[in-house]
Parts: sequence; C-alpha cells; structure tokens
Amino acid sequence: MSGLREFARPRLWLGLWYFGWLLCIVLSMIASPPIPVDVPDGDKLGHFLAYALLAAWAVWIFRERRAQRRAALALCLLGVLIEVAQGTLTAHRMMDWHDALADFIGVAAGAGLALLSPALLQRVDRRAFAQGK
Repeated sequence: MSGLREFARPRLWLGLWYFGWLLCIVLSMIASPPIPVDVPDGDKLGHFLAYALLAAWAVWIFRERRAQRRAALALCLLGVLIEVAQGTLTAHRMMDWHDALADFIGVAAGAGLALLSPALLQRVDRRAFAQGK
C-alpha cells in the first residue's frame, strides 16, 4: 500500500487506526457511562490520550511527513467537529472547547513522541509476523 511504511500486514495496522477513529467518534457521541470515581477534568485526560494515540499511530504507519501532518490536521478537525456535533446533535452531550483543546494537545504530544521512535510499529510487526517469512 503506497504511503505506508513497510509492514508484513499493512492492512491490519491501517485498519486498527481506522477502527480507533470510529471508536473515538462513537464514544464521543453516545451517552457517557457512569464512572464511579470522580476525577476532576478526567474527560480531558481521556481526550488527550485518545488523540495522542491516534496521532502517534499515524506517525508509525505513514512513511511521509506530509501524510503524518495531514493525519494530524484531520484529527484536530475531527475534535472540533465532534464538539460541534455534541452540542447540536445530541441532548446528552455538551459542546466544550476545552475538550477540543485537549484533543489538539494530544495530537501534538502523540505525534511528537512517536517521532522519537517512528519505526516502533514496524518492529512490532516484524516480531509478530516473522514466522510467516
């Protein structure tokens, strides 16, 4: 698959990234489950971690910086669109620009950290699927 790093199973890693997007969207739009522990601004931590992982994954699967930047921008746009959708399309969610800010910071942190070890997922792929070669 062009644009991706070399993997034994490129569709698996790309599919997991797409699944992460879908999971992020669905969990952002459904009613929040009750959480027994009250962590102040805990939802912001969730936003940060989800978007950090999706941005890091983009660095790990896409070979070119341009594709990585596009993925980061798309994730930032997703964060804004989800907030708008929560505020306009649901009765059980609220639009909160602090959530979008947490998303943006997560994207920057995740992509930045992944750039320290851009071949991490390739190493995982080689170890996981080395028997097949």
